[in-house]
Formats: sequence, C-alpha cells, structure tokens
Amino acid sequence: VHAWEISDQLLQIRQDVESCYFAAQTMKMKIQTSFYELPTDSHASLRDSLLSHIQNLKDLSPVIVTQLALAIADLALQMASWKGCVQTLVEKYSNDVTSLPFLLEILTVLPEEVHSRSLRIGANRRTEIIEDLAYYSSTVVSLLMTCVEKAGNDEKMLIKIFRCLGSWFNLGVLDSTFMANSKLLSLLFEVLQQDKTSSNLHEAASDCVCSALYAIENVETNLPLALQLFQGVLTLESAYHMAVAREDLDKVLNYCRVFTELCETFLDKIVCTPGQGLGDLRTLELLLICAGHPQYEVVEISFNFWYRLGEHLYKTEDAVIHSIFKAYIQRLLHALARHCQLDSDHEGVPEETDDFGEFRMRVSDLVKDLIFLVGSVECFAQLYATLKDGNPPWEVTEAVLFIMASIAKSVDQENNPTLVEVLEGVVRLPETVHTAVRYTSIELVGEMSEVVDRNPQFLGTALVLARLPLEKIAECLSELCAVQVLALKKLLSQEPSNGLSSDPTVPLDRLAVIFRHTNPIVENGQIHPCQKVIQEIWPVLSETLNKHSADNRIVERCCRCLRFAVRCVGKGSAALLQPLVTQMVSVYRAHQHSCFLYLGSILVDEYGMEEGCRQGLLDMLQALCIPTFQLLEQPSGLQNHPDTVDDLFRLAASHVMIPILQWAIAATTLDHRDANCSVMKFLRDLVHTGVANDHEEDFELRTELIAQVLRQWGQQLVSQLLHTCCFCLPPYTLPDVAEVLWEIMQSDRATFCRWLENSLKALPKETTGGAIQVTHKQLTDFHKQVTSAEECKQVCWALRDFTRLFR
Repeated sequence: VHAWEISDQLLQIRQDVESCYFAAQTMKMKIQTSFYELPTDSHASLRDSLLSHIQNLKDLSPVIVTQLALAIADLALQMASWKGCVQTLVEKYSNDVTSLPFLLEILTVLPEEVHSRSLRIGANRRTEIIEDLAYYSSTVVSLLMTCVEKAGNDEKMLIKIFRCLGSWFNLGVLDSTFMANSKLLSLLFEVLQQDKTSSNLHEAASDCVCSALYAIENVETNLPLALQLFQGVLTLESAYHMAVAREDLDKVLNYCRVFTELCETFLDKIVCTPGQGLGDLRTLELLLICAGHPQYEVVEISFNFWYRLGEHLYKTEDAVIHSIFKAYIQRLLHALARHCQLDSDHEGVPEETDDFGEFRMRVSDLVKDLIFLVGSVECFAQLYATLKDGNPPWEVTEAVLFIMASIAKSVDQENNPTLVEVLEGVVRLPETVHTAVRYTSIELVGEMSEVVDRNPQFLGTALVLARLPLEKIAECLSELCAVQVLALKKLLSQEPSNGLSSDPTVPLDRLAVIFRHTNPIVENGQIHPCQKVIQEIWPVLSETLNKHSADNRIVERCCRCLRFAVRCVGKGSAALLQPLVTQMVSVYRAHQHSCFLYLGSILVDEYGMEEGCRQGLLDMLQALCIPTFQLLEQPSGLQNHPDTVDDLFRLAASHVMIPILQWAIAATTLDHRDANCSVMKFLRDLVHTGVANDHEEDFELRTELIAQVLRQWGQQLVSQLLHTCCFCLPPYTLPDVAEVLWEIMQSDRATFCRWLENSLKALPKETTGGAIQVTHKQLTDFHKQVTSAEECKQVCWALRDFTRLFR
C-alpha cells in the first residue's frame, strides 16, 4: 500500500522528470498487477487523482503522459463502476485545446489495453468493454475530426490523431460504412501521397492504413470501406517510386507494408477472381515492384503474403488459376535469387546466423512452398542453364546454387539427367573456386541424396564410416578420436599460469559429433565396434570433468559428449556405468549442474531394464535428488533454476518412480516451457502407471500404489492445476495440463468429478474491480464438458475456453 501513497505524493510534488516518471510507471504497474490491494471504495478517488495528475503534468514530458494514460486506461478497464468512461473523458477535456494531447493519448491506449496480457480482466469483462467502446466509437471519430480542424499543420497533433484512429480500427469497433465516407480516410492518403510528408507522420499514416485494412479482413461485410481503401492504396505507386528515387528507405518500407497488407486483406478475392474487381492483380504488381528494390529488407516484408498465397493456390488445385499466377511467382523467384547474392568481397563460407543468413533461410523456405506453381524440374533446369551457358561472377553462381539446393528435394531424382550433370559439375569444381561456392555446392549435393546413391562413382575415395565392415570401424574411429584425445591431454597437462587457454570445448564438441553420427548396424551377439574406443577415451573425459568441475559450460560439453557416446554404444557401455555414476554424484554434490540430471535420465533410459543395473541407478537417483531438493528449497528456488526442474522431472519420468510429488505440484506454476513440459509429463506418466499394461503381473500393485498417491494428493493436484491454468500459465501449456487431468479422470472418474467441483468453488467469481469474472452457468458448463469428455482433446478445448475468463 505504501507504493500507491508514495507514487501519488511524488506526482503531487513534481520535483523533476525522473521522479515523476518513476511514480507514474509505478502507479501503472500497481494498477496492472496489484489492483486487488485497493478497497473498492477507493477506486473513484484513485481515478480522480490520476486525472488530476495527467492534467497538471501534461507539459512536463510525453513519456510521463503515456504512463499516466496507461494507468487511467487500465483502471477504466478494471473498474466496473466507471460506466461510459469515453463519454466522461470527452465531455471533460475536448473543449480545452491544451488537454487534447493527453485526451488523445488516453483514447489511444484504451483500446490497445483491452487485449493486454498484463491485465487479467477475463473474457466476460472484455466482451462488456468492447461493446461499450463500440457504442462510443462515433463520439471518438467526431472528436478526431474536430482535432483535425484545430490541428491545421501541427504535425505532432496529426500523428496523435492517426495513432488514435489506428488503435480503434485495431479493436474492430468502428462502423465501416461511416468510416468509408469520413474525411479522416481521404486525409490519410493525402498525407501518404505528399512528397514533403515527414518520416514520423508518414509512419503514423501508414500504420493507420494497415490497421484499417486489417480491420476489414471480412471484405463482404465491409464493402464500402474496402473499396475506398483498395482505390486509395493503388494511388500510392508513384509516391513509392519517388521515395525510391530519394533513397528514403523508411518511406519505402512503409509503402511496402501498406501494399502487403492490401494483398493480405484481398487474398481470397485475388485467388477466387484474379484480375476482376477487388481481385485486380495490380496488387501483386505492387509487391513485385517492391521485390525489385535493392535492399532485401523490403521484399522480406511481403513473405507472409506469398506463403499464404501459395497455401491458398495449393488447396484450389485449379490448373487454370495456377497458370495465371505462374508468371508472377517466376518473377518473384528471380528477384529472390538476386537478393540472396553475397557481397562480392565476402570471404569464407556464408554466415547462417546473422540477419542476412536468416533472410536466406526464409527465402529457402518460401521457395520450397511456391515451387509447385512453377514446376520444380523446369525451374531447376533453367537455373542450371544460367550457370552452364554464361560465366557469371562467383556471387551469382553461389546464389543460384543456393536456390537450386532449396528445390532439389522436390525434383524427381529418378533418371534425371540434369541432376546427374549437376552432381558431376559440383564434384569437378576447380580448386580455385570461392569457398562460399564450394560450401553451397556441398549443401546442394546433400539435398540430392538419391542421385548420390545411384552414382557412387562421384564420391571418389571419400569413405563413410558407418558403411565400413565392423572390424574396420573400430580402427578408423580410434584414429579419428585420437586427434581430439591428444588435444585434450595436451590441455590437461598445461599449467594454468602459463597464459594459454585451457578451454577443452572444441575437442569435446568434435568427439560429440563423431559419436552422434556414427551409427553402424550391429547384429545381435556382435560386439559394438565403438565400445572399445569409448572405454579408451573415458579416462581423459573423466580427468577433464574433474579439472573443470566448477565450470557449467565445460561440464555441459562433457555431459553432451558422454550422452552421445552412451547412445552410440547402448548397453555396450555397461562397463562405464559404475565409474561414470560415481563421478557424476561426486561432482554434483559440490556443483549442481543440471546437465548431470539429464545425463542420468539417459543412463536410466539405456540401463533401467537391466536387472544388474537397477539398484545402482536407484542409488544414483537418490544421491542426485538430495542436493537438488536443497537447491530448490532456497527462496524462489523453482523460479531461479527452471533448467534443474526440467532435467529433474525428465529423470523422474525415466521408468523409475521417486517420491517427489510435492515438488511436482509446486512446480506446476512455473512459466518456463521446458520445465513445465517435463513436470506435466512426469505427472501424466505417474498417474498413467496405474492403468497401463493391465496384462502384466505387477498391474494390481501399481494400481493400488497410484490410488494411494491420488487419495493423498489428488484434490490438491487438481486444485493446483486449475489455479495454475487460470492465473499462472500461458495458453500453449494447456494441452500438457489437459493430459494430466485426463489421466486422473481415467483413474477414478467419480472422485475426479468431486475434486474438480471443489476446485471450481474455490475460484474467485468477481474481479477486484467489481466485474463478473465467471458466472455459475459457465462453471457448471465447464464441469460438464470436462467430466463428460470422451477424448483428451475435449478436455483441452474446454480448458482453453474456460481460462479465457481469467485472462
């Protein structure tokens, strides 16, 4: 409560910008997250206080005005007793010119905050608010028209007007027929057509047009506005060319955004009635003009539209329609190949992780999605012909090879002379060729695996380890690993004080890659060829692990290497089990690296069913759990160590049950994708143990054990899961939660119905602001939907709809 009072006092004192900004932001955060702290009878005085502060501080700083506007908007959305807030604000401030800027700020953020994730106002209140805002939308449009008349050439005011209008378009509450005839619409296009428009105003107008186009996605029900917007955007082509001529990239990007949104909005028309009415293909011409811009960032804006166009056309399966779009897609592919070219002074292989590398990956995905319209065989041959017939610079060659690699998989690889010719040409590349060309050529060969299999003569002397006879594999693998083992030994022998790096991650990573990709076929009874090699290198890995036991990064690399080694050899690495587990437990007691828990789960996977290994693994689990629990028992232990939670429950789920149900229930609230997924999987598998494999001897024992667990913890678990879904977790986690609830219901449906009913009764029925959170009917409907569900996905659907009432 002190934070509310101190913030209010700081805003009254008005000492300086910093203290006022801090106070305004604190006030906003408190309203968003801690509104429940205030008694209902204080809401009106808080509203009056905030309105007083925003009026008194309106000239101090725009950022303070924004924070206070957000606070007022968030209060209005949660305060059910503040009826008709839009009308109240407009009546109070619209006649004072000096108050218009902050009034517009409030009216801009109000619709934006309706769907804010920071506010958990619930679906019922949200519906009520949207209906209320729709009712007063004409009041806001009239106010904006008045503001335009008063603004004259005041650019800042026009930006505020356009931002506000865009915000109301985004909420989808403006009357489209009314807006089609509004002067605000013609003003938007006027601003976008003028060469002298400033960058900031241009961006605001572009954003607003995009919002309007998004709002009329259902074209038929918004036809008058759709026509006005369609015709308006088509008039901007010459303005785009002017921006290109002036090298004004910001404006070029704005126009491309508008053109793309136009195409997205009229996509159905473009596909169903190409070249007619609102399916006019000048829309695609605009995007192809943008694709011709030298900066790749411009064409990238339109990628989502091209994806969606390809998807729609793929579903139509109409050859006539496809033929209409073929020429457009061909032009796009040529433009994309040009954009994929590296700089002529680029050295080394192409970067894959920088912005341009990611752009090329997106191009590759897009080409794969669109190639069916052009024909992969024809396109592949055409691209190869450009290399064969001409003598292009290396960067052009590399870009063409890159596009060819994108479509190689979709080309019929059986008896295709072009592919064989390409493979032969790649293998015979001269030594002097640029590294990037060689690299992309190898990528292309990798995409042509069937052709390589049919033409092994092109592989020359390159030997693939896994294809060797078993007796040769061990020898070759040993030689391959020896180089890395030698490097590790050298690093281990170095004195730490000699200034040289003793970081072993490179040789460790190389060993991991070797074991990961060595997968020989071993028949029953044969000794795995890699077994001896792994036993030979274990002492060096063990010593490396001991030396760097405090360094999480290096320990992770050691565990990764051991993980792939164990996976490679499988049960053949049993001799390593005891020394490996002993060392893991020893190091973990001193340093709780979560990767040991993950490695432990791999060992349980591999050896959990071996009679002679079970007791040792159980001892390992117990030894690892003790320091883990001590770590998680610290203040905010679960929140601070989500990776440990993730790996702990992976381990717990690996065929061996350990008594950690209380931790699992506590950890269900964790908003961390991997950790939450592992916790839910553990709970699901635990409960499922009671109903699975009913033909096995231990079925009755398992059923009774799970029944005991649920009798003790079932009500708490169901209540926690429901509370977690409503108040803690994002929607993407709901399918995992639904699976746990489903398994509990399968175990004992009648008892589950009672637990769910009790859990629902404990939920809040009203928000702190006095709005209805959930009705009695919504509670009973949800209970019925879940308890009568015949499939897990029905539980998930019910959960998804129900939790919206609390978001």
